[in-house]
Amino acid sequence: MSSTLITIGRSGAAAARANLELTAQNIANAGNEDYSRRSLGQSELVGSATVGLYSGVAFNGVRIGNVQRADNALAREQARATGSDLARADAELEGLRASETALEQSRLFEGLVDFEAALTRLASDPLDPALRITTLETARQLADRFQLANNSLSDARELAQSQVAGGVDEVNRQAATLARINEQLTRTEPETAGQAALFDQRDAALEALSQELGISVEFEERGVANVRLGDGNGPLLVDGTAATALSASFAADGTAAFDLGGAAVAPATGALAGRTNALTVQADLQTQLDDIALSTITAANNAQANGVAQDGSAGQPLFSGTGAADIALALGSADGLATAPAGSPAQSRDTSNLSALIAAIGADDGPVAGSDALLLGISSRISGQETTRTALFAIAESAQGALLRETGVDLDTEAANLVRLQQAFEANSRVIQVAAELFDTVLGLR
Repeated sequence: MSSTLITIGRSGAAAARANLELTAQNIANAGNEDYSRRSLGQSELVGSATVGLYSGVAFNGVRIGNVQRADNALAREQARATGSDLARADAELEGLRASETALEQSRLFEGLVDFEAALTRLASDPLDPALRITTLETARQLADRFQLANNSLSDARELAQSQVAGGVDEVNRQAATLARINEQLTRTEPETAGQAALFDQRDAALEALSQELGISVEFEERGVANVRLGDGNGPLLVDGTAATALSASFAADGTAAFDLGGAAVAPATGALAGRTNALTVQADLQTQLDDIALSTITAANNAQANGVAQDGSAGQPLFSGTGAADIALALGSADGLATAPAGSPAQSRDTSNLSALIAAIGADDGPVAGSDALLLGISSRISGQETTRTALFAIAESAQGALLRETGVDLDTEAANLVRLQQAFEANSRVIQVAAELFDTVLGLR
């Protein structure tokens, strides 16, 4: 009997100690988002017993089972999907804000308004040297603002492109990591601590992939994960132990295109999709900016061509260039401003040609209105994107919370387990002690 008690106490103490170790591991990883809670399976250790002529079943303690990892496939898939949508919104919003900052800091709209105002002041006294010099200087500053807007927008585009390249590198790195994990899973015993650790690494790699682009995951035997882009019909990114490389290329207008194993792909969600959308918007902004610059150049140069300078000579182009990147002041002297219409004598105070330029600059389809629409358009788009991002953030937070409730570590529960398991360990130690004392007592009987 005493030997049976010792067996029971020893197995119970071993089970309590193993559970204590897992509980301590859970507590140590409470702040690790890539860790899923562990528990230890256990069952009755049953054996046979014979007493005299009678035999039967006897309880001989506790059998320590396998390591069990908390998981919920549906909650994890939902967390990946909503996180991917949020990453897309964040990346696109970042690109839009960078574009808005580039245009606003150039103060292009103010430059066009100042140019229009300088032309209006010059119309009050077209022969005033100071007003002519001021107008020419305002034109030079306007050309500089166009170039600054172009360069700043180009910087924002290059930043987005570098982030796309970095995202592609991250996808390829995580895909290769996942392929290695899949290979290790095929050689790892099920329901062991090693398999649980590999599952944590696998799910972390899947989470990192979903942050960059939308994925669909299929699980095979032993937890091997196959990953497709987009839905379940998309091309394979990870097929067992093999990963296909993703690559990105950029068109002349800065927009991005992707290739997976020789096939063109287009991420629908994730940070790569958001940055791709931002690059498309930036390309459109660049087109609009160039159109405004060309409109300014055309209006000014047409006015110059239709008028005469202060000395009565034919007007010469005010600006050179064809867009925001190369616009520059071409007129060398303020005397060359053609305020009077063609055919007017020298020192003419006729400002009808100047009035035509003012009307063209301030027209409903002119440069000032175009610049205003450009800024208003990007501002409105950012406002809408912020609203979308707020909604997606709430959804993603809810999904992440649901996953944490299923797989996360509750410190209060683990603390209670520590006390309970410590008491269980002490109780089983006491059983062993009592069994030893009983055995000694039996041996001492005479």
